[in-house]
Amino acid sequence: MQELPGWTGDTQALHRTIEFPDFPTAIKAVGLVAAAAESMGHHPDMDIRWRTVSFNLSTHSSGGVTDLDIQLARTISDITSTMTA
Repeated sequence: MQELPGWTGDTQALHRTIEFPDFPTAIKAVGLVAAAAESMGHHPDMDIRWRTVSFNLSTHSSGGVTDLDIQLARTISDITSTMTA
């Protein structure tokens, strides 16, 4: 987890909750993450609560975290790094 600042988790799933400045920014972040995830063929669970988005990553077909989850976590961090409150 040291290589993924802001993320928590274990071998089963990676988690991160991010608070954005406002609802439109949160929705924009979800859209950007969705596009990136789609291009990777990997789809995270995302929960939107006003301006707070929770991301949960796990490769269900593999029964836990894979390199694809780690790659997507880095991508999410990169996308959201300039969007947070």
